[in-house]
Amino acid sequence: MTDWFEITRRNARSVQTTIGWIFWDPGAIRRYEAAGLPPGLAGPLGYIAARCAPLASSGPEAVVAAFGSISPAGIRGVFGLLLSQERFQEMWSARDEAVAEGLRLHAPGIVDPLVEYADELWAAVEQLPLVGRTFFGAHLAVPRPADPLLSGWHAVNCLREWRGDTHWALVVAAGLGHAEASVLHNGWLGYEPDWLARSRGTATDDIAAAWASLAQRGLADGRTVTAAGVALRQTLEDDTDRLTSLPWELIGEARSLEFAARFEPPCELLLRRVDDTAGVNYQPASRVRAPR
Repeated sequence: MTDWFEITRRNARSVQTTIGWIFWDPGAIRRYEAAGLPPGLAGPLGYIAARCAPLASSGPEAVVAAFGSISPAGIRGVFGLLLSQERFQEMWSARDEAVAEGLRLHAPGIVDPLVEYADELWAAVEQLPLVGRTFFGAHLAVPRPADPLLSGWHAVNCLREWRGDTHWALVVAAGLGHAEASVLHNGWLGYEPDWLARSRGTATDDIAAAWASLAQRGLADGRTVTAAGVALRQTLEDDTDRLTSLPWELIGEARSLEFAARFEPPCELLLRRVDDTAGVNYQPASRVRAPR
């Protein structure tokens, strides 16, 4: 029998990496600065602006709800700088230009698979359930790019956002908020204390409140995530993989395994790009978690 759980877990890394490398890419940051974002902050602010562009017309609170892990203050700050939907669209377009340029430059082996898989991926994306997946739905409504490479990339991006919405539904169902989720995730990864939350812009007071809340539930002891906390985070990861197998089932076993084989090598190049542009802790969803 097909092990959809393992196929989903395996391909989730490539989906995340295909998309996530652009968040720190100098080509994207240069374009965000040219579009008017402040130097030194253009990377994180541009990431927020470009990613939330399909939902930006709903306002900052809707985007805070959709992002989950990113600092609400950072999101509200972006809206304070970009005062119209047109400005958010500029960031979306700047990001897309950087994606098309960067993929061809840094991982040319991913170009043909993205082009060849585009129609199959879109066919699967169109069959995914919308209920509870607001961010995915907003991305799905955006017109597809004419560029075949970007079309394939955006299909993968829709898979990523659908998985992310599903994951955050599970996080909320587990009674976790923005800061608690990052603190727990950080402990599950084995990163230095509070690294992940701080990398996402979470305020110091919010981190302290998260530790206190987790301690009340037995998920933390002081500034250490307990075994129960690690187990809960592992359950969230496993349940996410179990509940996001549908696109791969729609694509079929043979093509899903071929996706893995063709996307993994260029994605390793993109992950090294993240190492160089951001650091080795960034994009944890692309990392193979060390046994603990």
